[in-house]
Amino acid sequence: MTTRFKMGKVQPAAYKAMDALDTYIGSIGVDQRHQELIRIRASQINGCAYCVSYHCNDARKLGETEQRLYLISVWREAPNVFTEEERLLFAMTEEITLISQHGLSDALYDKAIATFGEEKTAQVMMVIIAINAWNRIGVGLNMHPEL
Repeated sequence: MTTRFKMGKVQPAAYKAMDALDTYIGSIGVDQRHQELIRIRASQINGCAYCVSYHCNDARKLGETEQRLYLISVWREAPNVFTEEERLLFAMTEEITLISQHGLSDALYDKAIATFGEEKTAQVMMVIIAINAWNRIGVGLNMHPEL
């Protein structure tokens, strides 16, 4: 495996902008544990092992259980494990991450607006958008978790 460049060294201004987005997202009204669940699910879909590992560790620090972490990838088959709100977050994460399939459907958008309102729906979308950008850096630069 070849060593690839570090984005923060080659494009420091862009990396700083990504960090600023993360700082902003850390201050919004989306629960921190829910943010980590979103990040884990998007990272699973995108195949970013570095981000899956990183955000599972962060979720554990916030009190997330091992069993729930194991079941994120199969959340539809574990209806009693995740709340209705968490299930909505996972569904949104999947549709926005897999945007080439059809994007965020009208039905899911309407459900998000009814559940969260416009402001929080927009905030959730920004969490999803940000982790997808980080995943593309991680996968594009062949980053792997350290054990």
